[in-house]
Amino acid sequence: MSELRIEQVDGDAMIEDWRHVHNTIIPADPLSLDDVRERSGRNHLEVAYAGDVLVGCSTVRPPAGESKESVVIARILPEHRRRGYGTRLYERGLARARELGAEAVETIVLGTNVEGLRFAEEQGFVEVENYVLPGGTERWHTLRLP
Repeated sequence: MSELRIEQVDGDAMIEDWRHVHNTIIPADPLSLDDVRERSGRNHLEVAYAGDVLVGCSTVRPPAGESKESVVIARILPEHRRRGYGTRLYERGLARARELGAEAVETIVLGTNVEGLRFAEEQGFVEVENYVLPGGTERWHTLRLP
């Protein structure tokens, strides 16, 4: 495994890198640069590089609701999976959620991302909901750590 460098999104180049990973893995919900800029103001966004090669990104939504649940999402580009990068990115996101005071952790996975669903289940997540967005055709899965 190459040295993994994970950095908080800062500036347009990193916003574009985060957006590229997101849009590659989640083509059902493509985001513009402005969308990502807005998200970076309310969520903790990071990008991951193996050396100088972009391999993934993550999102940590701060705790909300009565149960203080935080959403942690780790995304690894398909050509870089099964090298431990997703685990490192996920563990970092989980630690960040706990630092922010999360009492519960959820993740959301697009149903066509079979590897992402398998990864979430391997981390101990269990499905609590699945749905199709209004006007959409793709199924989304919300999973929670018990």
